[in-house]
Amino acid sequence: MLHCFFFSVPKKCLKAREHFGAVKTQLASLKTKFPADQYYRFHEHWRFVLQRLVFLAAFVVYLETETLVTREAVTEILGIEADRERGFHLDIEDYLSGILTLASELSRLAVNSVTAGDYSRPLRISTFINELDSGFRLLNLKNDSLRKRYDGLKYDVKKIEEVVYDLSIRGLSKEAASDVGGEK
Repeated sequence: MLHCFFFSVPKKCLKAREHFGAVKTQLASLKTKFPADQYYRFHEHWRFVLQRLVFLAAFVVYLETETLVTREAVTEILGIEADRERGFHLDIEDYLSGILTLASELSRLAVNSVTAGDYSRPLRISTFINELDSGFRLLNLKNDSLRKRYDGLKYDVKKIEEVVYDLSIRGLSKEAASDVGGEK
């Protein structure tokens, strides 16, 4: 059953992108409900939803291209602004929180990929997550919710490293490494 999922990924991504059209409409409506200069007064009302939408957009982009979605690309997908001065925008902390949620989901995907017989995907996920972790280490995160979410990234890195280690112990990483060059 999992194996069927991996074959239908492009279709599922296309369907998800269709749903983002409805999200754009709803966010456009939300923008009209309060003055642009009072964004942070009401921010807590939609903060979690925006973080989840960032995750969903990042996951779709990752499944399509195996790259990290930029903040600007997310704002384009959601139909909101990247610039704070322009009113309803994607706060940088909301973007980063959504990206950290992506890391958690990718650690699960690495395990499920092995179960489905896809031994190359965990290697690619490992590379991606390690680069993501390196980027987050450059940030000076305060002791807040974002820092706590970043601490969770360390566990995701460890989980993926264990999957890659298990593949190498079983001799499956050599087979997967030859697949990485030929397919994505």
